[in-house]
Amino acid sequence: MEITMIFMVSGVLMLLSSSANAQAVGSPLLSPTPAPAPAPDFVNLTDLLTVAGPFHTFLNYLESTKVIQTFQNQANNTEQGITIFVPKDEAFSSLKKPSLTNLTQEQLKSLILFHALPKYYALADFKNLSVANPVSTFAGGQYALNFTDVSGTVHIGSGWTSTKVTSSVHSTDPVAVYQVDKVLLPEAIFGTPPPPAPAPAPTPDIAPVADAPTSLTRDGSSPKSSPTKSSSYRIMSWGVLNYLVLAMSDNGGRQIAILRTELLDGNSTGCM
Repeated sequence: MEITMIFMVSGVLMLLSSSANAQAVGSPLLSPTPAPAPAPDFVNLTDLLTVAGPFHTFLNYLESTKVIQTFQNQANNTEQGITIFVPKDEAFSSLKKPSLTNLTQEQLKSLILFHALPKYYALADFKNLSVANPVSTFAGGQYALNFTDVSGTVHIGSGWTSTKVTSSVHSTDPVAVYQVDKVLLPEAIFGTPPPPAPAPAPTPDIAPVADAPTSLTRDGSSPKSSPTKSSSYRIMSWGVLNYLVLAMSDNGGRQIAILRTELLDGNSTGCM
């Protein structure tokens, strides 16, 4: 009886062991669930531009036109991100013509939207982006920019404005903020820019006037200038007057002969 019980218990244990092994072999291994990717850091554009400045003028325009809300939503609620070109305060203060004071509120809003692209671009991306010129901005299709990469420096053209990126304020996907040294002025608002003033013509070189050649006499000296008509007239007048006076004196005949000889000698010398 005891032996039978031992066999029964052993059989039960063997069955339980086989069932456990079968479950272990048949159950597939489950891979661990990957952790969700961390959400990008929230970028507060107002705080960023306030600290990184001086961008106070551009920030004031962002807030007065309410464009800051458009940019903020694009920065933190879209996968494309945003790229903003921010002029320093000096760029606005040095802008004389054309002026921004006569713009309507709608034109001013388009001007500020013109300073952003609806996608995140790192500095290295602009080399390939130049192939796609012109590139539309947040302001719409008419408001486009041209980009050129020159030895790693990004140059921007807008018709009225030719500027470049001078520094990177913030460049972490999905937000890029780059400093530029001029305000971007669109042709859609200000029209076609006037042509540049022509360069002044060079002053022609004037050769100095050469001295007239001087003829020499046979002995190598310069010829003497002949007396003028007025000087000859004075000599003749004084001679005639003396002739008359001497003619009236006692020794008139002899003095007249001497005077005549002197006059003839004087005239001969003058003709020389």
